[in-house]
Amino acid sequence: MTIPSRHSNVTNIVSNSRTFFVTSSTQNKRYLLQSDRSAGLFVEVLYDYRVQGKFRLHEWVVMPDHFHLLITVEGDVSIESAVRFIKGGFAFRAGKEIGTRAPFWQKGFSEVRVFDSQQYARVREYIWNNPVKMHLVARPEEYLYSSAWPGRELDPPPQGLKPNEFVAFGGMAKAIP
Repeated sequence: MTIPSRHSNVTNIVSNSRTFFVTSSTQNKRYLLQSDRSAGLFVEVLYDYRVQGKFRLHEWVVMPDHFHLLITVEGDVSIESAVRFIKGGFAFRAGKEIGTRAPFWQKGFSEVRVFDSQQYARVREYIWNNPVKMHLVARPEEYLYSSAWPGRELDPPPQGLKPNEFVAFGGMAKAIP
């Protein structure tokens, strides 16, 4: 089992609000999130931490063996802490409420910092279309465990994203051709 690559650097860990595309998988990619009970509990945990202000939740999908999130964390919360809340909170509650035993998650997670509105839109489409790509549904809005499901409460896109024609690379802004 390999630990996913990370793209963290000092500016991603602590600064003002930062938006990330986050992915994490279950231990050995087992289908531990395929039941309504476990996927529903994951969604509950996600929204519980959102209400507590641990992060802003923009888009998400819970697949049978992994999840994707588009979240924004504030300066006093690192992306590592936000993901630890989610994964740890879910594992704890799944143990108590479902009887699932550790380890539940693979070690680590991957995150990509989202700098501009164009990248944000691409990530949103990727998240929404993940269940379609995996042949779980025909259209994104048919998948219950996704932010594409009608009526999901989400936080609006962050105001601080750079204009579409710029994207940051290693601390430098670079025009997109």
